[in-house]
Amino acid sequence: MNDKLHLFIIEDNATMREGLELVVRRLGHHVETFDSAEPALAALKSKPAEIIISDYRLSGMDGLALLEKVKALQPACEMIIITAFGSVDLAVQAMQKGAADFITKPFSPDELTVKLERLADLLRQRRELENLQEQNLYLRQEEESQFNFGEIIGPSAPMLEVFRMLQKVAPTDSSVIIYGESGTGKELVARAIHKNSNRANGPFIRVNCGALTETLLESELFGHEKGAFTGALKKKLGRFELAHRGSIFLDEIGDISPALQIKLLRVLQEKEFERVGGEETVSVDARVIAATHRNLKEEVAQGRFREDLYYRLHIVPINLPPLRQRTNDLPVLVKHFLQRLGQELRRPNLKIELPALEMMKNYHWPGNVRELENVLERAAVLCENERLTIADLPPLVKDRSAVFQLPDENLDLNQTLEEVERALIERAMSRAHGVKAEAARLLGIKATTLLYKLEKYGLGEKNEA
Repeated sequence: MNDKLHLFIIEDNATMREGLELVVRRLGHHVETFDSAEPALAALKSKPAEIIISDYRLSGMDGLALLEKVKALQPACEMIIITAFGSVDLAVQAMQKGAADFITKPFSPDELTVKLERLADLLRQRRELENLQEQNLYLRQEEESQFNFGEIIGPSAPMLEVFRMLQKVAPTDSSVIIYGESGTGKELVARAIHKNSNRANGPFIRVNCGALTETLLESELFGHEKGAFTGALKKKLGRFELAHRGSIFLDEIGDISPALQIKLLRVLQEKEFERVGGEETVSVDARVIAATHRNLKEEVAQGRFREDLYYRLHIVPINLPPLRQRTNDLPVLVKHFLQRLGQELRRPNLKIELPALEMMKNYHWPGNVRELENVLERAAVLCENERLTIADLPPLVKDRSAVFQLPDENLDLNQTLEEVERALIERAMSRAHGVKAEAARLLGIKATTLLYKLEKYGLGEKNEA
């Protein structure tokens, strides 16, 4: 842990100010000095301080008024007030307003050192407690979230191959990369690897690399120090630190920027990194499990993904087949989801009629297992009794070629094209799970064009993410 703190010293006497600065620097902390309260407050808005040492008598604003403004700006900042006019009343006022300590002139460097070390130790303990609470909250959320998914299921040949790979790779510490389309269950596979590894008692930490900007993702992965950037009001542990002695799942690894690829490569090679805005090198022992829907080999050929990082990640590749290539698994998957939905909806006898199941086998399932689960939930909610029929299935599942069928009568070109366009937009929005930017990318159009067409066809509210 980095024990260095950031301190402000506010003292209008130059000799006293230099002496205070010398004591603080000997303790190894960072320090900035000011001769009055106003410039210190201005600096505090952009450069957070953990401790402020201030004289009570200052030109302009006095120490107590400064204390009130400091606590309003940064409640966690601690303040030591120095005065040559010590009194019980003044000390009580200072403590009531939130001062951490009170020291009377003249004082020795040793006296100030003791007070600073005691306060620094208090801040370290508080920081450790906050980090522990944050980690426990995150891990508890992760533990709860796993119950939102069923187990990996499927007796088909492609899935049996996946199971064989899992049995071989799980007990090792090797990096794994999981390839598969959206909705194929990449996170389920990652969790299975972790649960069957020697790290099963450690944390399983997941990061969606495709959902964050480069700056936010860097902070999320590696953490940041207090004051590292605007809004960084306290130190934050990154996901790699949270995953220490466990596993970290980097979903959509193919979407990270070249700059972050370099930093990730270093973690894989050296098992160490620095937090954003920090100087301390943090060592970490975390197994990396990555996933992507992209062809990373092709990304390397196109210069979008580093070749050295590709080979670091590609030690054990696992390919998850899309649902359309394992339709023999449908009966087992449907039974599994209906059993779970039956418990959730209090309809324990949910079944599906054979014609509806056969129709589902003919659908191409662009959203894979996730789409299957959503379709079954919709059908279970809307069905009249506990037997799902063809009538309960959504239109796209009933006829996968409906988009491309030509009408026998009323050959209105504009109307037909609009019907095709509407159906394609609905399919893209479904595949993108309502994320408009992703749907626009799938359709090869601008986001503004998609928004216009969603409004044109009345699909905006229906597909709201």
